[in-house]
Amino acid sequence: MTLPLDTRRLLAGPALDGTPERYAAHIARLGVLPLVGGRADLIGSLEASGLLGRGGAGFAVGRKWRALASRDGKDSAVVVANGAEGEPASHKDRTLMAHRPHLVIDGALLAAEAIGASEIVFYVGREHVAAVAAMKAAMAERKPELGKRAKIVLAPLGYVAGEATAVVNYINTGKGKPMTVPPRVSQRGVGKKPTLVQNVESLAYAALIARYGDAWYRMAGRLGSKGTALITLSGAVRDAGVWEIELGTTLGEVAEEAGAREDRTAAVLMGGYFGTWTTARDAWTMPLDPAAMKASGLAFGCGLLWLLPASACGVHATAQIIEYLADASAAQCGPCLFGLRALADATVRLAAGQPASGDLQLIERLIPQTAGRGACHHPDGAVGFMASALNVFGEDFEHHARTGRCSVTGTSGGVR
Repeated sequence: MTLPLDTRRLLAGPALDGTPERYAAHIARLGVLPLVGGRADLIGSLEASGLLGRGGAGFAVGRKWRALASRDGKDSAVVVANGAEGEPASHKDRTLMAHRPHLVIDGALLAAEAIGASEIVFYVGREHVAAVAAMKAAMAERKPELGKRAKIVLAPLGYVAGEATAVVNYINTGKGKPMTVPPRVSQRGVGKKPTLVQNVESLAYAALIARYGDAWYRMAGRLGSKGTALITLSGAVRDAGVWEIELGTTLGEVAEEAGAREDRTAAVLMGGYFGTWTTARDAWTMPLDPAAMKASGLAFGCGLLWLLPASACGVHATAQIIEYLADASAAQCGPCLFGLRALADATVRLAAGQPASGDLQLIERLIPQTAGRGACHHPDGAVGFMASALNVFGEDFEHHARTGRCSVTGTSGGVR
């Protein structure tokens, strides 16, 4: 079961009726943002809480803030609240910003205080219209507090636009493409200043921990990872949408509460487009805990859980995603520009019932040849996803390659 939502939870409070929470209501519900005892106390509380980043990588938030706070030199820093959310099937960040914008602002202010930042940038996907409007309105309400040090930047469309170096590159130059490292953005980021790029959900939880303490946060969490998290549940479910769960809750518990059934689910994509296909049988008992999932070769990622219906074709679903990832390439290196394109083209041909001779062997060969050779991690995420597809839908891929027909639907190609 999901945790009962009380006034301390991220999306708790008044019904989400499509309107953003105003500042007065935010204060009435949670109280003013408390004055912390100093940077060390705040960062220490975050470290003790065990809060992990929610942008996909899952890096410890307190450790990330401490690294910026203890930097050499006296240069002022920059905080970027990352709400680009370029993952097509994920909706958690845009939902959070659209309904609880002041929690995001609270977290950004705390981060600025903790690391000694004089600038705050709210980086919001331009396609998330409700989120953009809510953040602009909330910033206007907080203008006396934010002053001239905060601004909003609309992120460009694209999967890679939310990657940390791409975020900094776009803010600096208007080009939303990843940069080579070093230097890291924590050393040389926005305006050549040390920069903290933190996902908006992570910042919102930091604001709650500042109010209620690390012990409160650790009260939730059934296994090694503590606290609660936002997930996006979609696909073969009755009540698709954004849910807040206790970490360690099994996928089956959440899915069944949302109206899904294991026997009507073929597989689950866990963690997003850079995530992993898993059979419904294995996924149903999987605890949604970042540490436990990592130990099983899976990733919590951005919290996306997409249930593939039993009547759908896994090869076709995989083809749609890998084609998207190939199109989303920043086109800055051969493995991404040519490797992913060839991988996608072969998969699309198989899915469409028009395989060329050797397509399946080409896919199997390209996966290890592409991994670890890109200018950024985009090709790594894409081929990791493809490897999991071959593992889960291997027999279906072979049937498509051999017969040009789908073993699930019995038709030429899959189901769109």
